[in-house]
Amino acid sequence: MVAVVIPCYRVKEKILPLLQKIGPEVQQIIVVDDACPEHTGEFVRENCTDSRVKVIIHPKNLGVGGAVKTGYKVALSEGVGVVVKLDGDGQMDPSLIPGLIEPLRSGDADYTKGNRFYDLHYLREMPLIRKIGNSFISFLNKQVSGYWDIMDPANGFTAITSLALAYLPLDKIDNRFFFENDMLFRLNTIRAVVVDFPMYSSYADEESNLRIYEALLKFPLNYLGRFVKRIFYNYFLRDFNIGSLELILGTALFLFGVIFGIVKWSSSILSSHPATAGTVLLAALPVIIGFQSLIAFLHFDLANIPRKPISTSLSKLPPQNLK
Repeated sequence: MVAVVIPCYRVKEKILPLLQKIGPEVQQIIVVDDACPEHTGEFVRENCTDSRVKVIIHPKNLGVGGAVKTGYKVALSEGVGVVVKLDGDGQMDPSLIPGLIEPLRSGDADYTKGNRFYDLHYLREMPLIRKIGNSFISFLNKQVSGYWDIMDPANGFTAITSLALAYLPLDKIDNRFFFENDMLFRLNTIRAVVVDFPMYSSYADEESNLRIYEALLKFPLNYLGRFVKRIFYNYFLRDFNIGSLELILGTALFLFGVIFGIVKWSSSILSSHPATAGTVLLAALPVIIGFQSLIAFLHFDLANIPRKPISTSLSKLPPQNLK
């Protein structure tokens, strides 16, 4: 069974046309009104006759991530096999859902997400500021999540198997606009297979609820924290491998060379005595070797992208979210 979760906040004018476009491949539609000031949930209850639709209303605004997680938990409790997340603003075409969920049904992936950067023709419709912002965020997210082969991490058109969803620590995932990025980090911690789904989006007069200052203040710290956790989980807690050694050796040598070089360079300037060739070599060689070791670690990390769906590797462990 396939369910669609739609978080709603200020989308009253667009929600009914969106619901009408969802095809018969979907058996359940979960509309989550996140304390919407337009009362979108009540509006759907009063005007939508689709028997597949279930409306949940939050008494307090939790954020888009909080709304999606509410829908996820409802879907899990009702035994849904695949859960699609669809934004309520109409940017995503529900007719693309069959293609989005196909890799999950065939057992090739645990999580699929839209990628608006695949087709240059459709990319021209994206506003320039979004192109620049999404490209920069995508590069950061590759490093943080460990999924080096995906693009457009903030894309909200996603699908996940119930098994992968059951193993995720849902209560730890960010409640607000960092939700999609945080999902990728959490998916990597359970070694889930993630694939991109080429898609297009329509851009009209919708306004984003994301505040620029919020992104500038919170996103860098969120990214840094997730990056450190991923490295610790994958290379020191869950496993210790050649990549771990390359990271330790590379970091230690690089820092030693840089610090030693700065100290000797400062001392040489203050004393007006040029540093000897041996001193220069002692500073430069660790920097070179350390940098090459870090590059080797990067190559190892690139090759360490999850390739085996968790249905074949975690099936013997008790999931976190199934009672």
